[in-house]
Amino acid sequence: MCVMLKAIPNYNSHTNEMIERREDHVNHDESTEHDVNMEDMDDTEIVFQIILYAGNARSSAMEAIELAKAGKFREAKEELASAKKELVSSHKIQTRIIRKEAAGEKTEMSVMMVHAQDHLMNAITIRDMASEFVDLYERMDQFVPKS
Repeated sequence: MCVMLKAIPNYNSHTNEMIERREDHVNHDESTEHDVNMEDMDDTEIVFQIILYAGNARSSAMEAIELAKAGKFREAKEELASAKKELVSSHKIQTRIIRKEAAGEKTEMSVMMVHAQDHLMNAITIRDMASEFVDLYERMDQFVPKS
C-alpha cells in the first residue's frame, strides 16, 4: 500500500496537510497538555509514553462515569477534562510518528507499537462514551425526586 501512496503526486505534503487539519480539529490546548520531547526517546520509550497517557485517560474517563453515577457531576466533568489532557498528549506523540513517516522516516511497526495504538484508540472510545454517560446521568438526575 505504501508503494501505491508514494506514487501519488505530493503525497508527503498532502499527508502533512491532512495531519495539520486533524490537529486543528483535536483542538490542542497548549496550556493543558504534557510537554513531551520525543527527540530524546527511543522507540520503546515512545511506545510507553503513548500507553502511559492513554492509560491515564482511560482511568480518568472510567472515574468520570463512577462520579456521575454518584451524582457528582462537577467532579465527573473534571475527570473528563483530565482524560482529554492525557489523550491530547498521547495523540500528539502519535501525530509526530505519523508526520515523521510521511516525511520518509520509517517507524518500526512492532507488536508494542500496535499495542500502544490499541491503547490509544480504546482510550479515545472510552472517553467519548464516558462523556455520553456523564451527560445521560446528569439528565436522568433532573427526573429523580429530591428529598
